[in-house]
Amino acid sequence: MIYFNSDYMAGAHPEVMRRLIETNLEHTVGYGCDPYTQQAKDAIRSACAAPNALVQFMEGGTQTNATVIDALLRRHEGVLAAECGHINVHESGAIEHSGHKVLTLPDTCGKITAEQVDNYITNFYRDETYEHMVAPGMLYITMPTEYGTLYSLNELEQLSAICHKHNIPLYMDGARLGYALASKACDVTLPDIARLCDVFYIGGTKCGLLFGEAVVASNPATLPHFFPLVKQHGALCAKGRILGVQFLTLFTDNLYERICAHAVVLAQRIRTAFVNKGYRVAIDSPTNQQFFILPNDVIDRLRASGVSFEDWGVRGATETTVRFVTSWATTEEDVNKLIEIL
Repeated sequence: MIYFNSDYMAGAHPEVMRRLIETNLEHTVGYGCDPYTQQAKDAIRSACAAPNALVQFMEGGTQTNATVIDALLRRHEGVLAAECGHINVHESGAIEHSGHKVLTLPDTCGKITAEQVDNYITNFYRDETYEHMVAPGMLYITMPTEYGTLYSLNELEQLSAICHKHNIPLYMDGARLGYALASKACDVTLPDIARLCDVFYIGGTKCGLLFGEAVVASNPATLPHFFPLVKQHGALCAKGRILGVQFLTLFTDNLYERICAHAVVLAQRIRTAFVNKGYRVAIDSPTNQQFFILPNDVIDRLRASGVSFEDWGVRGATETTVRFVTSWATTEEDVNKLIEIL
């Protein structure tokens, strides 16, 4: 079998595993107070050009989103997000469970615009009964989006400006951020994101780590008393060194950039192969997620030949949209075999 289902199917990059094994029997203090975690935080601050940033390591994306959103919102507020946003579709109501409503906006290939946000908030406060309703207290976006698309620097600047105009924080879910930054179509950098987003996180689970996400707030005052809130959410890792060692390795010798670029290059090879065979691209994604509309008999033949991938939504009567995802662990041999079978 060759697997293109998601980007967290393999364990961890060999260099990450090597460092975990090397440090395995060391005794260090817990809860992220160890030297490795402090070095990892400094490495991320340096990469983001945000020397005073708050950096907090957490284990998983849903846990991170629920904790950060709960920290940013007051009790009567909700979070603006695209209809396809992960917090709205694939987190089992985690945000609602924490007491906050997801306020959705129609998206175009996963993206929402500053104009939409501006109109929503402006119209909300024009309603004389607004105090009886859930107030838009923050904006959530993903980079890349659920469809592998990217916000341009100009779009991100506009979203940031609108959020600041209305005095709400902008939060970016970066579970796959490395694959966005590695794309040739991306004109956004980590320092840009740190400058324009009030809070964001750098995903490690899908980008070479066993598990782990790094929450970053350039201005620590944006997340006051965040540490005890992390603990309240059951999100504080006692063996914090495990996260620190992993992220320190990821941000040493450009490992993060190199392995994510590898995945994007292979994803584009897959796209080219499908296009050359005459199949339709469903969404124009320049990242590691590729979406195609395939006849059902082709889907069945690929799976019978040992290719594993996902239907993207409900299977159609004669054809279905499918998703192929590459990762740091995808090999050229995997892609060559897929092309041969195709």
